[in-house]
Amino acid sequence: MQEQEPYGEVFLIDKPKEWTSFDAVKKIRNALKIKKVGHAGTLDPLATGLLIICAGKQTKQIEKYMGQEKEYEGTFVIGSTTESFDLEKPVVPVADPSHITLEDVKKAAAQLTGDIMQIPPMHSAIKVDGKRVYEAARVGKEIKMEARPVQVREFEITRFEGNEVDFRISCSKGTYIRSLARDLGEILQVGAYMSRLCRTRIGDFHLSNAKQLLPLIEEIKARKANENL
Repeated sequence: MQEQEPYGEVFLIDKPKEWTSFDAVKKIRNALKIKKVGHAGTLDPLATGLLIICAGKQTKQIEKYMGQEKEYEGTFVIGSTTESFDLEKPVVPVADPSHITLEDVKKAAAQLTGDIMQIPPMHSAIKVDGKRVYEAARVGKEIKMEARPVQVREFEITRFEGNEVDFRISCSKGTYIRSLARDLGEILQVGAYMSRLCRTRIGDFHLSNAKQLLPLIEEIKARKANENL
């Protein structure tokens, strides 16, 4: 397919686990052989799921996509926690969660639904005084994080078994699911962390329409080779 000038394209990617969002951008940038490529909302390396990558003139749409509602599904583990509230840091036991019921978990989730004030995790890419807070966290420096308004439109518990809580969450831009894990654990008084996260939707874009990254890279390379014939 011949490129129109100026070129612009939107890619829906199913980000693989342990890849950073920038890793995915870099792969597509190299395949396209253009500099103007960016993503519309970071996914942590341990998370998977929908990542929107914009190229060329479509990079002007990044802010619009970032502002749209996100949907996630995943798993929280109660009874323990970690410094990062996910599996990036070692798991530390907090309290025996065997007395916690499904009703307890649903009531805690209800307290975290709607318009809430949320403190972002220290291990996040937020900037304070011009520096990423995760950089301070990695050297053991404590930075006071201010609570910010976010909206959790839906917080559905889809499975509760043993110490595992599966969920589906629809939320606004800027909501940290790891912070919801921390806050759920605090309400239940047994601690919690996020063991699995998958982003399934951004606005009207769904994971079911996303492509696997590496096959997409090969597709782009083949297309570029044909254009150069």
